[in-house]
Amino acid sequence: MRTLYPSITPYQEQRLAVSERHTLHVEESGNPLGIPVLLVHGGPGAGTSSEHRRFFDPECYRIILFDQRGAGRSEPHAELADNNTQALIADMEQIRVALGVESWLVFGGSWGATLALCYAIEHSERVLGLVLRGLFLGRQQDLDWLYQPDGGAAQVFADYYQDFLSPLEGETRHLLSHYYRLLTGSNELARLNAARAWAIWEGRISTLLPRSDALEYYGQARDALALARIESHYFINQCFIEENHIIRQVEKLRGLPAVLIHGRYDVICKPAAAFELAHHWPELNLQIVSGSGHSAFEPSNIDALIKATDQMARELAKV
Repeated sequence: MRTLYPSITPYQEQRLAVSERHTLHVEESGNPLGIPVLLVHGGPGAGTSSEHRRFFDPECYRIILFDQRGAGRSEPHAELADNNTQALIADMEQIRVALGVESWLVFGGSWGATLALCYAIEHSERVLGLVLRGLFLGRQQDLDWLYQPDGGAAQVFADYYQDFLSPLEGETRHLLSHYYRLLTGSNELARLNAARAWAIWEGRISTLLPRSDALEYYGQARDALALARIESHYFINQCFIEENHIIRQVEKLRGLPAVLIHGRYDVICKPAAAFELAHHWPELNLQIVSGSGHSAFEPSNIDALIKATDQMARELAKV
């Protein structure tokens, strides 16, 4: 089993103003002359961490991380205005130009896979390849699976789901809209309670084996607020893309080398979505990983992702 590469620190960090409102945190680590790779974090709203650098061989890769609008160390924190998929795609291009990158490998999991694919659809000429994990296609059925009472996640984790519903006080008919109102309302206590319940629900079901510190880890107020506010904002707006956008535009992806790692027991993003994308994209290297769920940091997923980035480095070095 492969494990994460050793911890490294960035050799460059910067604040990049991408609009009058938003400034992004961008960092580079690894080899400045290596293969550029852009890590696209999940959520939306989850932000990056130092552990994300460790999926890449630092001798081979110029590792570029950024926090999307409102997430992580980008500012304003948890901001929803001017925050949509098209803006994030434009931000990625602005980062590429600012860093003088001609083209790059794009790595993303969950919502990060969604955004990576949307970016590749728009800018395939700038993409050397894709390494994806835990595919989320952003369709209504994917949202229903994760959030609705009759969805798959609620059926598997019925006890945790009751905790997720608790801030709604029984009003579940328009669940996502009700959550959005709480998360954007003027009552600070209600905002924080809703954010913690939202983030803890997602965190608790993200791994095959439970974390003993799940409530404390996923319920940290600042991170939970960004995740819950931004996710609910995107999800009540159907992720700002047309229904089934990625499948409809898959022909624009088919010339790109791509690997998709998906946990067999992923309850956040159902494996059926990965199989559907592979059906429409026969060249996609789909790997179903036994013994893991959704999280990138489960041992089997780490093993598969490290092997994928190593293989991409070998292949891209030949080009």
